[in-house]
Amino acid sequence: MGTAVVLIALLILVVGGGLYLAKRSSDRRARQLEDAKAEARRWVERLGGQVMSLIGTDVASKQALADASERFTAAGSQMDQATTTKQAKLVTETAMEGLHYVRAARTAMGMDQGPALPETAEHRQAGEVTEDRRVTVEGHDYAASPRPGSGTPHYYPGGMVAGRPVPQGWYSEPWWKPALVAGAWGVGSFLLMDAMFSGMHGMGDYDGGMGDMGMGTGDDFGGFDGGGFDF
Repeated sequence: MGTAVVLIALLILVVGGGLYLAKRSSDRRARQLEDAKAEARRWVERLGGQVMSLIGTDVASKQALADASERFTAAGSQMDQATTTKQAKLVTETAMEGLHYVRAARTAMGMDQGPALPETAEHRQAGEVTEDRRVTVEGHDYAASPRPGSGTPHYYPGGMVAGRPVPQGWYSEPWWKPALVAGAWGVGSFLLMDAMFSGMHGMGDYDGGMGDMGMGTGDDFGGFDGGGFDF
């Protein structure tokens, strides 16, 4: 009888301890989620304020602000769906990407860029366009420049697209977008990247060769895919 009482008491302690630890873990996850969502809201509101107050004055600034507005819409959609800390952090990343486009638009309009944004490892890895380049690949002309211009109105803030680095800079067209959607690069894109960036100073870890530029999929910059979650 005494043994049975001891076993029951031990069982109650074990179950009670398990419930207590589970409750603590649940409370901690809830706090982390709320903190991550609060941080995300701060960046989304900052992006929204810029998008609503700025009006582009030329092709480059208008395009950059259109891209920023697209990220603002995507971040809002992601926020509505966020139920985990990881998803909330993805909202922050999308909003920050939008703010990079805002800074680019301000640069194109001759305005002060505003406060600096946190630099990610992907930004550092991708590097930046440091000189004007014009190349012809498969009969099509492409251009890249460290500055906005009539021939390079499309900005990219720099980062990994489908597992490959795309440097920060201004381009004649957004040739990286198909890889953002499909999650993989075509052979023509490899040829373009090789011709465009080989030997350019400031390219981060880019080595220009096709040998290690596998055709597999990878994460896009900041997780942006048009507003949804890849989970």
